[in-house]
Amino acid sequence: MRALILSDIHSNLPALERVLEDAGEVDLILCAGDIVGYGPWPNECVDLSRDLGFLSVAGNHDHASVTGIAMGFNPYAEEAVRITYRLLREENREYLARLPESLGLTLGGRRVAIYHGSPRDPLNEYILPYTAEQVLESFLQETGSDLLILGHTHIPFIRHIENRLVINPGSVGQPRDRDPRASYMILETRGGDLEVELRRVEYPIETVARKMLQEGFPRILAQRLFYGW
Repeated sequence: MRALILSDIHSNLPALERVLEDAGEVDLILCAGDIVGYGPWPNECVDLSRDLGFLSVAGNHDHASVTGIAMGFNPYAEEAVRITYRLLREENREYLARLPESLGLTLGGRRVAIYHGSPRDPLNEYILPYTAEQVLESFLQETGSDLLILGHTHIPFIRHIENRLVINPGSVGQPRDRDPRASYMILETRGGDLEVELRRVEYPIETVARKMLQEGFPRILAQRLFYGW
């Protein structure tokens, strides 16, 4: 089994297309949320995720873009939500509204759980690379998983907890680890083993930034793409 693991696409179609091209043939695509938000192609990204049969959970931007209400968001993110809500077709809002807050499945005999934030706050908690091991272990126990996939922070990491894994594939559409390249992971199951590889790929940032400004997104959201923050 070979699976593509991604998160935080954020309506960045060129980045998503490059990730799909770079990943090559896969059996499954798992997404830890935020298909939309911040970027100028929400419909195209939702359409592609539906066409390819992504197994995805809801992210906080997905949730906010369904209603147009961005409680707790900073002013730039609030404006991005309003624009995304305006751009989204009704059938894609309905699709996002149906996304679950968690997913569980079995791959290669190992249990996998997916959340955008965390098991204790599926939409909003930030679990960072330096989060205490005891916290991560409690999440693994709570979910009964061998592999826990998280998103939301836009910062990739792989943490080994005995023979189990907690991972974040980083962000496809808006990385924040000072590396502007799109971030994703490849999971391969070999017997009972889980092997995860972090990958980065360049995409045409200038094209995305130009389109964002044309759609009225705050300039800072376009500028940050060049720096990965």
